[in-house]
Amino acid sequence: MNTAAPTLDLAAYCRDTAQRAKQASAELATLDAEIKNRWLNESADALVDSADQIIAANELDLAAAPGYGLTDAAVDRLRLNPDRIGAIATALREISMLADPVGEVLDGFTRPGGLQILKKRVPLGVVFFIYESRPNVTADAAAICVKSGNAVILRGGKEAIHSSRAIVDLLTATAETCGLPAAAVQLVSTTDRAAVGEFLSLHDSIDVAIPRGGEGLIRRVTAEATMPVIKHFDGNCHVYVDQSADIDMASNIVHNAKCQRMGVCNACESLLIHESIAPSALPVIAKRLQAESVEIRADQAAAALIPDSVPATEADWGTEYLGPIISVAVVKSIDQAIGHINRYGSHHTDAIVTRDLAAAEAFTAGVDSSAVMVNASTRFNDGGVFGLGAEIGISTDKFHARGPCGLRELTTYKYIVKGDGQIRT
Repeated sequence: MNTAAPTLDLAAYCRDTAQRAKQASAELATLDAEIKNRWLNESADALVDSADQIIAANELDLAAAPGYGLTDAAVDRLRLNPDRIGAIATALREISMLADPVGEVLDGFTRPGGLQILKKRVPLGVVFFIYESRPNVTADAAAICVKSGNAVILRGGKEAIHSSRAIVDLLTATAETCGLPAAAVQLVSTTDRAAVGEFLSLHDSIDVAIPRGGEGLIRRVTAEATMPVIKHFDGNCHVYVDQSADIDMASNIVHNAKCQRMGVCNACESLLIHESIAPSALPVIAKRLQAESVEIRADQAAAALIPDSVPATEADWGTEYLGPIISVAVVKSIDQAIGHINRYGSHHTDAIVTRDLAAAEAFTAGVDSSAVMVNASTRFNDGGVFGLGAEIGISTDKFHARGPCGLRELTTYKYIVKGDGQIRT
């Protein structure tokens, strides 16, 4: 497959793609929910029916993976099989069952002069989505954008270009039969990195950019974008074990938060523990982590309680490991724990284990993160778990969306004012 014509005029291609998306977004904004849901369900059927075709395209990506230096974990995320394609189809069907946010009335009131004012939810418009090499994200992002009334331009990683193209071709073919504009979902056909910069300059056609990937990508998009960016920086997530914590509960939560899946953004990367409970709780927790081959990088107080730990450096407190390493520190108070998290954390997900209601309330009020957990694993910060359906990412921003970005986070609002001939004097 030739992914980019040799004579491609990159600037013209990107502008044409964005303008087509803008035109499609105008149609999508007023499209009936029934049509969008029909597209989602028929696309799900098409994915399952064409599983062999998608897997054949995926084999091309897998064959090229060694040349891109992908890790075994990255290759596994890239791989598609009938079960995984079935899961993608199920996700589309689940999105079809979610309430359509477009047109929802957020507020309404009548002014003394008789003006009726409504505040209604509307789509953002055109989403430029840049993401890593996971083919399922191609379908998820397309589904969530279209269901929320947005056109989407997908710029996936070159490592999954064949798989993504096969998926988008099916979504586009189904769109035309269901009455959606063909340009509702477009995959950037070139793997030229310069295309990202071209798209980021097109603020007249693209309403928001959403990068999902490594920190370098996100910083580049943030620096170059001429439109708003919904950012998802790293997930340096913490669990703080308070002095009143139940030790068994703390051990289970830390083990799950760290070990259930280590390479994800809501996995625990740092453990903080109150000095009064550390002598009894830390050896129990450390033993379970070490049984999973997790390397523990400990401060001086924690190291005295954990055999075979490694001395932590200043850099460890701010590191997202995405693997079998965790930093551990003993703190003197909940205030010190909160201060540590706000200084070194990434404002993603942080948890407290405690039996003290006042401590829980202090922690949830003081920690500045998109999600704060009480007596629950950090792994629960997820759009599906929150009942939002598929998510397009977990934002560590405060504007315009924070936490899991589902359908509602891909909308904004406008005021509709109805009068009866009123004029302002």
